[in-house]
Amino acid sequence: MYKLFSNRLKFVIAVAMISLVTFSCSDFLQIEPTSQISDKTLWNSTDNADLFLNDIYSGLPGPFNTHDPKENWSDNSMSAHSWGFSTTTIAKAAYTSENAPNEWGHYSNIRKTNLFISKVNESSLSEDWKKQRLGEARFLRAYYYMLLWTHYGGVPIITDVLNQQEQGEEIFKARNTAEETYQFIVTELGEIVNNLPLEAEEGRVTRGSALTLKGWCELYWASPLYNENNEQSRWEEAASTYKRVMDLGVYELFPDYNGQFMEDNNFNSETIFAKTYVGGTGLGGSREGLQGVWKVDGNQYAWSGVDPTQELVDSYYMSNGLSIDHPESGYDPQNPYEDRSERFYQSIIYDGSEWLGHEIIMKQGVGSDNATDLGAVNEATNTGYYYRKGLHPEYAVNGPNQLSSANFIIFRYAEVLLGYAEAYNEAFGPDLSVYNAINQVRDRVNLPPLQNEMNREEMREAIHQERRVELALEGKRYFDLLRLKQAEEKLNGHLHAMVIEQENGSWIYNVVPATDGSVTFHPEKNYVFPIPQNAMDRNQKLEQNPGY
Repeated sequence: MYKLFSNRLKFVIAVAMISLVTFSCSDFLQIEPTSQISDKTLWNSTDNADLFLNDIYSGLPGPFNTHDPKENWSDNSMSAHSWGFSTTTIAKAAYTSENAPNEWGHYSNIRKTNLFISKVNESSLSEDWKKQRLGEARFLRAYYYMLLWTHYGGVPIITDVLNQQEQGEEIFKARNTAEETYQFIVTELGEIVNNLPLEAEEGRVTRGSALTLKGWCELYWASPLYNENNEQSRWEEAASTYKRVMDLGVYELFPDYNGQFMEDNNFNSETIFAKTYVGGTGLGGSREGLQGVWKVDGNQYAWSGVDPTQELVDSYYMSNGLSIDHPESGYDPQNPYEDRSERFYQSIIYDGSEWLGHEIIMKQGVGSDNATDLGAVNEATNTGYYYRKGLHPEYAVNGPNQLSSANFIIFRYAEVLLGYAEAYNEAFGPDLSVYNAINQVRDRVNLPPLQNEMNREEMREAIHQERRVELALEGKRYFDLLRLKQAEEKLNGHLHAMVIEQENGSWIYNVVPATDGSVTFHPEKNYVFPIPQNAMDRNQKLEQNPGY
C-alpha cells in the first residue's frame, strides 16, 4: 500500500514546488502566489496538486523532535532541565502575549488549505479525486482551527484567499467567538464525513479521522470549561459521534499496548490518524535521544527531556485492577513497583528497570548517574523516573538523531472508546455500553472488568483515571485538565519525585517535592493562552484574552 511521504524523492519535489508558490512571511493572511508559472503547473494534474496537499499534511505538529513536549505542561511529567520552557514559563504561569506558546502560526497552513480548496474547485481535475482531496483539505483546516480554538478560544475564521495588495486592511478580521469557532469546526467535519473513504492510503484522512476529530471537539465543548450549565445535549452529541466511529467496523484495539507505537506497527488496526516520520532522511523522529534515559553504563544516550511525575506513577493500577489507595489493592509504599499493572511496566522506567541491557538505578549514595537529582545539577531524572512508552532501544542515540520512522499517533481507537464512555456516562449514566467501552481498554492490558454497580460519579472518576493512564505521555493530559476545569486543582502546588535512600541498612522510599516542581495556574485567565503580541500588532481588530 502507498505510504504518505515514504517516497523521499516525491516529498523533496513537493517542498521544491511549494517553495515556488511563495507566501509572505510578514503576514499570515496574504497568500496569493507570486509565480503564475508555478501556479499553472500546480493545478494541471492530480500528482502536482497532491504535492501541495502533502505539504499541508507535513505541517501537522508532533512532539518527537523536541526535548520539552507539551506533556511537560501537565502534571504527568516535567523536564529534567531547569532552563526548559515548561519549567521556567508554563509551570510558573509566567507567560504573556510576548512569550507564550505561539500557535498562531497555524494560520500559515490554514491559508494553504484555503488556496488548495479554491484552486481545486476551479480546476478540471476529476470529480472523484476532487471530492476526496477537498474533504482531506477541509479536515486539515478544521484540525488546525481546533488547535487554535483549544489554545485561544475564539479566533478569526478565514476560509477565502486573501491578498493584502488587492484588499488592503480588509484582510484583517476580528475574532469570532469560541462558540462560533467550535460550530465552524464541527459543521465542516459533518459536511465532509461522507466524502471521505473508510480506508485510505496510509497517512491520509479517512471518515473515521473526521468523526474522531468532531467527537473530540464535541467532548471539549460539552466539558465544564465551556458547558457551565452542564447541558446534557452536548454530551449526547459527543457520545453519538464517537458511537459512529465505533459502528464503522474499521478499528479495533491493537493487541500489544506498547507495540502499537513502534514503527513496525505504523497504521495498525487502532490508529485513526497519525503524523508520519521517516527516519534517516532528516524527517525522522528523535524522541529516544531527546526524551529518554540520560545515561546507561556511564554513557549518555538521551537528554532526559520527559521525566514522569510521582503523580502519574501513582495513577497506575495494581495488577488486580484497583487503585493504589484502595484498601484492598495490596499496595506497599516501601515496595511500590511490585505487582503493578501492565501499562506501568510498559510506560515507566523506575529504579531497577532494565534499559539497553542494563539496570537503571535511581537510588542515592551508590554512585549512579541516574540517582534522582533534586539539585538540578545535571540531566539525570528530577523525579526518579524516565519514560519507556513508545521508545525503541535501537534509536537511543543521544540528541536530535531523527532515526525513528514511528508515527506520532494523533487519534487512536482507545481514545474513541473512552470518549464515548465519558460522554454517554455524563449524558445518561453508566449503562452496559459504557462498561463495555471502558472494559475493552482494560481487557487489552489484562485488567479485570469494572463491575456493573457504579453510579455516575464513580464511573466518571474511573473513566478519568483510565484515560490518564491509557493516554499517558501522548500529549493529551494538559488539554484534559483544561476542558475538565481541573487545572486550577492539579497545576497549583508542587509535583513530586521518588527519592530512595538507605536507612539502617534498608532502602526507604520517600515521596518528596521535585526540584523545580512547583507549579502555578491562574484560573481567572490561564484556561486559554494570550493572543501573540505580533499578531495583535499586525491586526488591530483582535482583542486580547482577559487577564493578559
